[in-house]
Amino acid sequence: MCDYSKALEFYEKSHQIYEKAVLPTHPDSVACDSNIGAVYNKMGDSSKALKFYENDLEITKNALPSTDLSLTTSYSNIGQVYNNMGDYSKVLELYEKSHEIYEKVIPPTHLDLATSCNNIGGVYNTMGDYPKALEFYQKAHEIKEKTLPPNHPGLAASYNNIGLVYNDMGDYFKALEFYKKSYKILEVALPSNLLHVASSFSNIGSVYYSIGDYSKALEFYEKAHQVKEEAVPPNHFSLAASYSNIGEVYYAMGDYSRALEFYEKSSKIRETSLPPNHPSLAETQLSFAACYERINDYAAALKALQNAFQIQQKAFGEGNRAFGRTYT
Repeated sequence: MCDYSKALEFYEKSHQIYEKAVLPTHPDSVACDSNIGAVYNKMGDSSKALKFYENDLEITKNALPSTDLSLTTSYSNIGQVYNNMGDYSKVLELYEKSHEIYEKVIPPTHLDLATSCNNIGGVYNTMGDYPKALEFYQKAHEIKEKTLPPNHPGLAASYNNIGLVYNDMGDYFKALEFYKKSYKILEVALPSNLLHVASSFSNIGSVYYSIGDYSKALEFYEKAHQVKEEAVPPNHFSLAASYSNIGEVYYAMGDYSRALEFYEKSSKIRETSLPPNHPSLAETQLSFAACYERINDYAAALKALQNAFQIQQKAFGEGNRAFGRTYT
């Protein structure tokens, strides 16, 4: 179990000693700033994380050449904080600074360059710039193809990323093509009970669901669930997601009693593993409401909608777009 407050206490004691004993530019002092920043970032205190990470960056910039690889770590750390804050343009700026150093210093087939391309691709995907996301994910994949053996899990990850972009673009058949390439590697490279395999099954299931092939969607969602059941405890949050996915398929097939059964299983796990105002609990209530409406149990549907509304009020406040589905 991570005790962040205790870690912070010891890092700050260490920092006080370094302040008295060595110059601020001493590598151990700089590393201490970075460690404190990392703890604050884990604790969700973005402003304090930024303070220490930026102090680390300034000292590193003043002490080392502009192309020193230590700067890539500093830029990436600050980028992660801005990513948590949702400031994606700032994340992109920092990741690109890191990437420029990599391009100047390391060989073009170095895996750190692939990771950098992957990070930039992820930001573009989050921002909805799918062509740029594809460009950088494909660059990352090309580097991995030159560096890694053909059945390495790293190649499966890049196929999966490319598939995710095509899925977000609505090109489901291309998404399916890349998801299947990813799975073929995972099938031989990793044990069958790993969550990476479950994720691969879920992604394939989601594509079949999107194109209306519900029997195939159900097949892959159930495979994902079976893997998770072997890999995680019975009340693990990931099981709630797979129960919900299976419920969505039954709902789409018009089997509302089965859909309710799986929504109920999902709800029980979410209620025990999430805070009472978590948005996922509202989503479950909305799923209940949709099912009850279909079977003409309007009183139960209304109660579920009211439950969803109360959760959303606490989670978001009035005016958030999350209320749209509740009102409709």
